[in-house]
Amino acid sequence: MSAGAVDFTLAGRTALVTGSVRGLGLEMARGLAAAGARVILNGRDAKALAAVAGRLREDDGLDVVGAAFDVTDREAAEEAVTALGAIDILVNNVGHRDRRGVDEMTPDELSAMLDTHLTSAYALSQMVARGLAARCTPGRIINVSSVVGQLGRTGDVAYATAKAGLDGLTRALAADLGPSGTTVNSVAPGTFATDADADADAHAEPAEDFDRDRWLQTRTALGRWGRPAEIAGIIVFLASDAASFITGQTIAVDGGMTTTF
Repeated sequence: MSAGAVDFTLAGRTALVTGSVRGLGLEMARGLAAAGARVILNGRDAKALAAVAGRLREDDGLDVVGAAFDVTDREAAEEAVTALGAIDILVNNVGHRDRRGVDEMTPDELSAMLDTHLTSAYALSQMVARGLAARCTPGRIINVSSVVGQLGRTGDVAYATAKAGLDGLTRALAADLGPSGTTVNSVAPGTFATDADADADAHAEPAEDFDRDRWLQTRTALGRWGRPAEIAGIIVFLASDAASFITGQTIAVDGGMTTTF
């Protein structure tokens, strides 16, 4: 490659993407593999995982394998990371939504959300960082938060808290791992046309009075849903050498939701 050229290739690198059987996680994994990485898909359902990995290999010719484990099970996660060998790129994407407000959410239920979204991301980051240090190799850690962590939303206290914490973890890990050359960044998706957001519409109160398309036309600069494939570019960029001097940042991929008044 000539001097000054921008390098987005991920050839020769291995990436683990948690929660990548469907939705945005699957698109992130697909994008990393298309850029040349060997990608490890993750989910709890081994059968579903094998089916998705097989489809990506056969239909798209991508270098993809599966690793079935629950990220909140520390022992299982550590066994899996050890068995997987050298991991250069970690994408902490696992998460779920529990749309309840402070009048319903108990402290124990909040703790469970934090364990899934935040503590598991810390644990996996620590495991991968130790492996990188043992190899004297700089790596990439990418956390997937949400614009909800920056904006807040009624009736969604646990998710907003967990995602805000993930952005804070990103900055803290970036400071700790910077001397080794490992970068840590966070990507905050806005409203994407995934099954999860369709489910959110179905449970809006009252559902028949909520028009998400009309809301997005005025609430975002681009005036539309994000297409799931549109999340892949920022993940590939942050994982590549092109982003070698970017760390500790939270980058919104939201069609302008957080910048439109």
